[in-house]
Amino acid sequence: MGRFLLVGEDAIRDGRCTDIYFRRVRDVMAQDGVNPHVTMEVTAAALPDSWGVLCGLSDVVELLEGVPVDVDAMPEGAIFAKNEPVLRVSGRYRDFAVYETAILGFLCHASGVASAAAHIRLAAQGRPVYSFGSRRQHPAIAAMIERAAWIGGVDGASSTCAPEGIPLAGTMPHAFVMCYPRQEDAWRAFAQGAGPEVPRIMLTDTFYDEKVEAVRAAACGATAVRLDTPRSRRGDMRAIVEEVRWELDVHGYSNVKIFLSGGLSREDVAAYRDIADAFGVGGAIANAPVIDFAMDIVEIEGRPYAKRGKRSGAKQVYEMAGRRVTLPLAAPAPEGGVPLLSRYIEGGVVVARPKMDDARERVLSRLSSLIREG
Repeated sequence: MGRFLLVGEDAIRDGRCTDIYFRRVRDVMAQDGVNPHVTMEVTAAALPDSWGVLCGLSDVVELLEGVPVDVDAMPEGAIFAKNEPVLRVSGRYRDFAVYETAILGFLCHASGVASAAAHIRLAAQGRPVYSFGSRRQHPAIAAMIERAAWIGGVDGASSTCAPEGIPLAGTMPHAFVMCYPRQEDAWRAFAQGAGPEVPRIMLTDTFYDEKVEAVRAAACGATAVRLDTPRSRRGDMRAIVEEVRWELDVHGYSNVKIFLSGGLSREDVAAYRDIADAFGVGGAIANAPVIDFAMDIVEIEGRPYAKRGKRSGAKQVYEMAGRRVTLPLAAPAPEGGVPLLSRYIEGGVVVARPKMDDARERVLSRLSSLIREG
């Protein structure tokens, strides 16, 4: 264990980061010479919303590379519904039993973040949304949080540990404004000193009324003002934003945009999307409820076999003409049906790797169709 309480990659990859009972039963089964060939499926019996976004598959593929199993899955970024299998692992049980904890952890957490981001993106109806929530999570998983948020559809992230290719976005903290004698001094310093690629978005709710600071910041070169007030003010936020917009307009700053942040929920984004130009969302994305996936045996030695409450037999999910259907894997494909689960690992060899930007485009394409349907 190092300076911080972190689990290293080797411990995860070696199956040492697991629930203890998996190691115990693996050892018992080894003593008895029991090691059946099983097929296990990952499903969610319930979801926070009517649909979720699959994320975390890339880590599962990295985890199981070299393990003698076959892995089939929906593509990362796929939209899924409850009870649909999103991933299937086939192999000798003792060979991969200890990995169940990590498999579910990868999928549950990342899919929760990606799903929340997608629903917030949908609520924004075209207004930019940025992930501002890495400070609400352990810094060791910042890259995972931002990757999942990006796949879910955010337009950028604040964390400098976001994976390469994700645009970084941020304005300024209240502490920066307070370190100067006056707000104008801070705003002018930022306008003059930040790089040319940095938008001149000024924080305008440190000491005075938001509309007063907004107009003063606009006079200092702001291209947008950020209101970080929803959590702290607890007033009529719509009235506040409308006042700011009015004052900016009547003072000749109609081109200055309004950026809203501060404890925003999905409902807030939907409520203010007509009067705010962009949103910085923190905990509602980074602290999103995990997707409660479970991993269950559905076949043993090739025959359907499942515990109560689960449907036995390996399955395929087909998409066709606006609807989805789940059928036994051995059943004929329905006419016009597109199978969603495909092979990623065969006999321990990786045959396909998920790509972050492909997953993001998959989500954005689906969200675009939902907006049109709505």
